[in-house]
Amino acid sequence: MNVSQTAVVVLAGGKGQRLEPLTRDRAKPAVPFGGIYRIIDFALSNCVNSGLKKISVLIQYRSRSLNRHMRDGWQMLFNPAVGEYLEPLPPQYHAGDAYLGTADAVFQNLFAIREEEPERILILAGDHIYKMDYRHLMDFHAGKKAEATVAAVEVPCSEAAGQFGVLEVDGESRIIGFEEKPEHPKSLPWNPEVCLASMGIYVFNPAALYALLEEDARDATSSHDFGKNIIPKMVGKNPIFAFSFIDENKKAAKYWRDVGTIDAFYAANMDLISVTPELNLYDPEWLIRTMPITAPPPKFVFAQQEPGRVGVALDSLVSSGCIVSGGRVERSILSPMVRINSYSQVTDSILFEDVVVGRHSKLHRTIVDKGVKIPEGMQIGFFPEEDRKRFAVTESGIVVISKRTVL
Repeated sequence: MNVSQTAVVVLAGGKGQRLEPLTRDRAKPAVPFGGIYRIIDFALSNCVNSGLKKISVLIQYRSRSLNRHMRDGWQMLFNPAVGEYLEPLPPQYHAGDAYLGTADAVFQNLFAIREEEPERILILAGDHIYKMDYRHLMDFHAGKKAEATVAAVEVPCSEAAGQFGVLEVDGESRIIGFEEKPEHPKSLPWNPEVCLASMGIYVFNPAALYALLEEDARDATSSHDFGKNIIPKMVGKNPIFAFSFIDENKKAAKYWRDVGTIDAFYAANMDLISVTPELNLYDPEWLIRTMPITAPPPKFVFAQQEPGRVGVALDSLVSSGCIVSGGRVERSILSPMVRINSYSQVTDSILFEDVVVGRHSKLHRTIVDKGVKIPEGMQIGFFPEEDRKRFAVTESGIVVISKRTVL
């Protein structure tokens, strides 16, 4: 298969309301993850690793951070002289300059897709964490002579309820039923505890997609969404199949995460600091790329010079430019240019770029967004009722401090 004839569309305009306050100043795909990455890095890395370099990123909500990340971190991987591109595309029309839904987002940008005259169109969500070679999906699509193929992953029915689109398939993987975020998902015939969830990844034949989107645009009753409208319309009419996710993560269980809530985001990050993480970031055969960081190596200073003043990080990820100056870090993630000052303690926490933790401060189960300075002696994550008066706190007790909050 000539993958160069594939047009890739990444949906990256989502507001990510369930991730607030991390998404108050940035689109969900631009939220930092794992210390040095952004969420969109996983979809873009999958594309580059799959040989796909004609990529349109459909942007909308607070896209400046996302645009800057793609410009500074990704553009050097694309050579326009041979037809490669990574292009952000904002809404093209409609009052308020907004996409009405995922299908409308693609419809508004059909002019750009048509110019490429692609043999197939790959549509991706830009806000999931996973490792996938899209060539397997496209080979399956071609082999089935499908007009559309939906990538799917098995998930427990309890997790899928109200969260994911759920597919029903026959013995040949043809989709015979589809429900968007049902409260009572239909399980697989051979496993009543598991259902087949859509990953928000689609391959379309161009002619079929153009016709479906143009019809949908004329329907005033439509939500203009792939899951709610486009895919259900195809079931029973068009040859549409489900592709079972082939994971490049090389672990016993398939890894695909929708980090759409603070709790899910926190859990996916905390997995990375375990002895054997479920997500393998260290595989040289499937690199996860991101913006290069120009910063010195992390530094740890003050070793047993004074009681309680030891610069140490245990079971943690520490990024470039960090200085752990006489403080103690355990089971935490430090993004670039974080400073931990003397006698402070940071446990089970995620600190974004340029965070400074003052002397004698203590953080526990806290996510601190970019540029926040924790004053000397402050304790966060220990007194839930006090924390709720000042910060966002999830039901499970994770404290979230917004970007550039002044304390």
